[in-house]
Amino acid sequence: MWTHAIAVTASGVVLAIGLGSAIHALLNKRDPRSQLGWVVLCVMLPFFGWFFYWLLGVNRIKTRAQKWQARGRWGADLPPAMLESADPARADRMRSLLRLSHAVTNRPLLEGNRIDVLHNGDEAFPAMLEAIAGAEHTVHLCTYIFETGPVGAQFVEALGAASERGVTVRVLVDAIGEQYARPRVTKLLQKHKRVRVARFLPMVLSLRGLRVNMRNHRKILAVDGRVGFTGGMNIGRRHLVRDPANKKCTVDIQFRIEGRAVAFLEESFAADWHFTTREDTGWGGYKAMASRGTALCRGITDGPNEDLEKLQWVLIGALGAARERVCIMTPYFIPSREIIAALSTAALRGVDVELILPRTSNLPYVAWATNAMLWEMLQHGVRVFFRPPPFAHSKLFLVDDYYAIIGSANIDPRSLRLNFEFNVEIYDGDLGKQLVAHFDEVRGASAEVTLKDMEDRSFGIKLRDSFAKIFAPYL
Repeated sequence: MWTHAIAVTASGVVLAIGLGSAIHALLNKRDPRSQLGWVVLCVMLPFFGWFFYWLLGVNRIKTRAQKWQARGRWGADLPPAMLESADPARADRMRSLLRLSHAVTNRPLLEGNRIDVLHNGDEAFPAMLEAIAGAEHTVHLCTYIFETGPVGAQFVEALGAASERGVTVRVLVDAIGEQYARPRVTKLLQKHKRVRVARFLPMVLSLRGLRVNMRNHRKILAVDGRVGFTGGMNIGRRHLVRDPANKKCTVDIQFRIEGRAVAFLEESFAADWHFTTREDTGWGGYKAMASRGTALCRGITDGPNEDLEKLQWVLIGALGAARERVCIMTPYFIPSREIIAALSTAALRGVDVELILPRTSNLPYVAWATNAMLWEMLQHGVRVFFRPPPFAHSKLFLVDDYYAIIGSANIDPRSLRLNFEFNVEIYDGDLGKQLVAHFDEVRGASAEVTLKDMEDRSFGIKLRDSFAKIFAPYL
């Protein structure tokens, strides 16, 4: 009898949790399709549906970033005249994008920046190590993957040496990203007693849930508030493309930023560090610096701590502002319905919209889902190219040879909705032409994909790709 009563009580509790979870999804999910899916799962399969909902479906979290923005640590935006003086011909049509970006991000466009393009770890790692070696006050490093092979060892030693000189060194590594290497980099860094090291969202079950999603995918190195590095590149030997012994290399692009925009990197790091450790880095807001170049920059932090999907809104705004050409390079491409519509609309307006993807992905199931989506854009005039190996992890979004978005985000649900990402939008004609030239060089070595290619896939391949597409929101 007691066993029966316990079973009935347990079943009642589980059913109540399932119903409560369904109500939570109904009240909090923004996308009606996601809302319906989770409600049905929690109600129809109450004994385990709620578990998957709290494991994978709850993807909002609070950090200090919003509080800092609300307190006005940035001040007013640049006047429109600054954009006009940079490029009068494009200023009129870019002015609406300027307003949108400021409204969405609540950050100003900062002048006086120099942006250097660093291809692969062969160029990026020596520059980053040189900056660490020259640090006088602070080194702030945030990365997703920090391998502990020869390249990682160089960074560990450089960070340790800087701390021994009296530099304040803080390193933030994602708790899942660090699992890519053994021994874990946090253990190696702990040998340098003065290096402050922390793990972002450890995999610990708590009242807030088990945080499988919401990974920190940002790549940020800021030194003394004067020079910073960001892009898509993790720290590891895989990015040494010129190493003949590196048979599975990964192509990527990193960017060195000098000037006022380094404050965006410092702010992003400070918010993540405080969320992880409850400690302040001492970042007190933007401070004027001497001009280092002509680029106008704005930082875009995006993630499950934000009320809006900021980067997606800026991307859609930039596609609406395009008049001549849009160039996109990304390793993972699972666009939302809104981005598919914006890309197709731009192509139908007569804008040359070109997309470069890896021919062979390191995540095949992501490529399968991508293939199931390409036909819709191809039929509206978007041109797609498959880049030959080695695998390319580069991320570029270019508009009219003048506007660029660079950073850590891919064009997929994980980057645009689930991960913490950092990007920078840049208005600079010289940089735009340099990046478009690189894009054209890669496109020349790539194979164009046609609508017929997609239609000629076998029935089995189409079925596989369409099945993968079902899981696109979490790929």
